[in-house]
Amino acid sequence: MNVDFGAPKELAGGLQQRRALYQPRLPPCLQGPTVRAEYGDATTTIDPSCANVVAQAFPNTFGQPLVSFVAPADAAAAAAEERPSIRVGVVFSGRQSPGGHNVVWGLHDALKAYNPQSVLYGFVGGTEGLFANKALEITDDVLTSYKNQGGFDLLGRSIDQIRTTKQVNSAMATCRSLNLDGLVIIGGVTSNSDAAQLSEILIQNNCKTKVVGVPVSLNGDLKNQFVETTVGFDTVCKVNSQLVSNVCLDAISAGKYYYFVRLMGRKASHVAFECALQSHPNMLILGEEVALSKLTLMEIINKICDGVQARAELGKYHGVLVIPEGLIESIPEMYALIQEINILHNNNVPVAEMSSQLSPWAAALFQFLPPFIRRELLLHQESDNSAQLSQIDTEQLLAHLVETEMIKRTKEGRYKGRKFSSVCHFFGYQARGSIPSNFDCDYAYALGRISLHMIAAGLTGYMATVANLKDPVDKWRCAAAPLTAMMSVKRHLRGPGAIPIGRPSIHPSPIDLKGKAYELLREKASSFLLDDFYRTPGGIQFEGPGSDAKPITLTIENQDYMGDIEILKECLSKVRAMVKPGCSREILKAAISSMLSLTDVLTVMSHPLNAELPLYHFK
Repeated sequence: MNVDFGAPKELAGGLQQRRALYQPRLPPCLQGPTVRAEYGDATTTIDPSCANVVAQAFPNTFGQPLVSFVAPADAAAAAAEERPSIRVGVVFSGRQSPGGHNVVWGLHDALKAYNPQSVLYGFVGGTEGLFANKALEITDDVLTSYKNQGGFDLLGRSIDQIRTTKQVNSAMATCRSLNLDGLVIIGGVTSNSDAAQLSEILIQNNCKTKVVGVPVSLNGDLKNQFVETTVGFDTVCKVNSQLVSNVCLDAISAGKYYYFVRLMGRKASHVAFECALQSHPNMLILGEEVALSKLTLMEIINKICDGVQARAELGKYHGVLVIPEGLIESIPEMYALIQEINILHNNNVPVAEMSSQLSPWAAALFQFLPPFIRRELLLHQESDNSAQLSQIDTEQLLAHLVETEMIKRTKEGRYKGRKFSSVCHFFGYQARGSIPSNFDCDYAYALGRISLHMIAAGLTGYMATVANLKDPVDKWRCAAAPLTAMMSVKRHLRGPGAIPIGRPSIHPSPIDLKGKAYELLREKASSFLLDDFYRTPGGIQFEGPGSDAKPITLTIENQDYMGDIEILKECLSKVRAMVKPGCSREILKAAISSMLSLTDVLTVMSHPLNAELPLYHFK
């Protein structure tokens, strides 16, 4: 049967159509056709000890200044200026994340406001479309059905890399063929690391195309001093929090099941962390805690069983446990096993022969695991050569081992409660195509507009950023941060004696176990575990009270890095004004003494020691 679905994408009505009418809000500096760029000091790397390595790898783009965007002093005169037309390409490189389409929309609107003759090309099929020069001219008519909509289906996506010599050369050939002034790469840590490399190589080859990145990732792990959160994280957490809270209510209603819920998020646990703050499950296991405390698989199992037993003593035989999908890589022995399997994959060893080529200890661990986990661990790697974490049913592994341990405790007389029963869920793909929240719509649209102004200013090797996101939109600070300032090099060991290895990259940011949000969760841990203090956030609100709610982790942490930089500049200006030639010797000595103390403190802080922290959820 042939079915005519009409146009490439037609809104079916209802919420989709109403969301298409929503006009994203903009900070004042982005409301006109142009901005004024203010250049700050040269930047270094996020890890000062890696600065030399990053500088050698990126000689043309390392140390670029931080750039702030403000409204023109004379908006009317700026609007009347003649501006050249600009040709820009845009590509979805990372995994689909709610709000990605609004980045393209914001870029398109800013481009046309800058000069109506400007052209925007989208590469169909993600990076593979970029390599093959499969370009679609994006017009307002094309965008109409995608404004404020989820998914990446406007252009699609493929492999998440622009890395090999062949890939880079193909991308460069496309940029030259289309005579692009700029290329906007939308994605997460891997995509923006590749954007930095591509910008460096284009400079070396005298290609005029400026490369800028946009932080779009549902995982929320592209987080640093410049990036407070990523586009899509808020929406994904709201959708998943509703699902977790539904499970919590189902658990307390039936009173006889433990729900093991695994949430998407790759190696960092940001999604699971935020969803726990929003829905209050009984237990949460963070990969960062497990890695820091070096907990083994069976130690984790025993901790969970202790929690089950403590609840049974209160007559409670139900509960909800939330874990991140990257947990399995945080368990020391499981990480080592996965690394051995990755090496075998890289050596093209057939899957059927891998178990026989593992080291003796790895083979013993492999045989201990349930058959379904063994099959999943042997799956082929992701495009970035990492394990397919979304396909490894860690929640089922934990449920299986907890049930085995509870049976053992029952036989030994240590547990006298009801039989342990579990239900497992993986909430991964359900949220990726969701209609984005108001926050993600506004944030993505603003980043798209910033991207155009970065290209117009001639910036390359930068990421579009917005600071002060916890406040209303009119208080947001718009900027461009060098990608190299976000880079570090992976190390063998913790501490100042560690040896840098590998190539400089933007790495996933783990949860800050010393941050305010984590401290809040630790304070509530006992109540969450025993009191069934479940919270029901409900579905995403698009209008009325709650429609402008933002991630709890974002609102708790004070992350206005750009604002802090301004405060520092003001303080330094005051020192310069007070300590001038001719000032009294007492003032001069006081200034020298204070500055020496400050430099000593900053030197020590540049090489912090990692203090061990206890697991919050099993206190």
